[in-house]
Amino acid sequence: MSTRPTPVDVSAAAPAPIPALWLAVALSMGAAISLGITRFSYALLLPPMRDDLGWSYTLAGGMNTANALGYLLGALATPLLLRRAPPGRVLVAGAVLASVFMALSGFFTDASLLLVQRLLAGVASALVFIAGGLLAARLGAHDPARSGLLLGLYYGGTGWGISLSALLVPAVLGAASAAPHPWAWAWWALAVACVAATALLCWPARALQALAPPPTSPTAFNLTPPPARVRWRALAPALLGYTLFGVGYIGYMTFVVALLREQGASGGAVTAFYALLGLAVVVSSRIWAGLLDRSRGGEALARLNALLGVATVLPALTSAWPVVLASGLLFGGVFLSVVASTTALVRHNLPQALWASGISAFTIVFAAGQIVGPTVVGWIADGPGGLARGLVFSACALWVGAVVAWRQKPL
Repeated sequence: MSTRPTPVDVSAAAPAPIPALWLAVALSMGAAISLGITRFSYALLLPPMRDDLGWSYTLAGGMNTANALGYLLGALATPLLLRRAPPGRVLVAGAVLASVFMALSGFFTDASLLLVQRLLAGVASALVFIAGGLLAARLGAHDPARSGLLLGLYYGGTGWGISLSALLVPAVLGAASAAPHPWAWAWWALAVACVAATALLCWPARALQALAPPPTSPTAFNLTPPPARVRWRALAPALLGYTLFGVGYIGYMTFVVALLREQGASGGAVTAFYALLGLAVVVSSRIWAGLLDRSRGGEALARLNALLGVATVLPALTSAWPVVLASGLLFGGVFLSVVASTTALVRHNLPQALWASGISAFTIVFAAGQIVGPTVVGWIADGPGGLARGLVFSACALWVGAVVAWRQKPL
């Protein structure tokens, strides 16, 4: 009997098989919602909200710490939900909740209430990101020759969310400049964008739910109790390296726009910088697909962490526009591929019955790192050296993470 992987077959949901690439592109709207819009649009809103509400950088960073805490809580809850509901349903439900919480953020000026909204949005985004990543991994199992590309396309959806936010937020802020709190209108506009992306997600959620499981893994698609446990100690270098990635990258994505504003960059320059960063995220799925397919241990995670540290430190060293732009392009071209590298690591080293647990474990340590990063960088930025010194701390965390991840061997 042939063991060749079966083609993607969603005949239960459509009259003909659906190309895997189109499914991955549509599924990428989940990453666009959970990270590109729900989390990373905040960097564009931080400067006007801080000016309007009189925040310190510590409090401004605390908003993303609350979001990361919510993300951690959602990551802990998602495996339980996936045992009771199919991943497609969890994906769409999380996207709907994320849209609601984004809209609610425009109705409050009290810091404590905004912290609650950011926490709830983080919970919802974890549901979306983990369920979408699981579906993307399963899709890759049916097309192993392009599995790295399919994962990259899913995570690259974050770039579409970043680029859309870069174009949408400044335009809305300008149009609502006469309103008492112009940034509130930006939150509402971003919520509408989440609703539109959720509508697109309904198609891959239905199609992939009907996807026949590979014949070698009868339990992978219904998440029955796995017959074995994940060897967490064996994955410790990768888990620690990924934790430090969470600590380091989030400082850049929270404060780089504020730093560019401090350095005198114009509104148009900031928009171009952030939009190009987002497009680089999309392109990165093709750049690193081969590395993700070849790397069985922590090599991909280590190399990408090291490159990300270089991108992070550049704006702290100089305000020269070509260097700053190169930083954004390099950062965008690398950082979501770090996330994809951990999914690839899980896929290469664990049986499919343990994929959900493995992806959730990496998501949990990722969230834990993000809880630390924004507040620490904000606290450093409130002291001597400002935001530039905060980004140096972020870069160092990424480089240490690269050294640790390099020690991860294939299981």
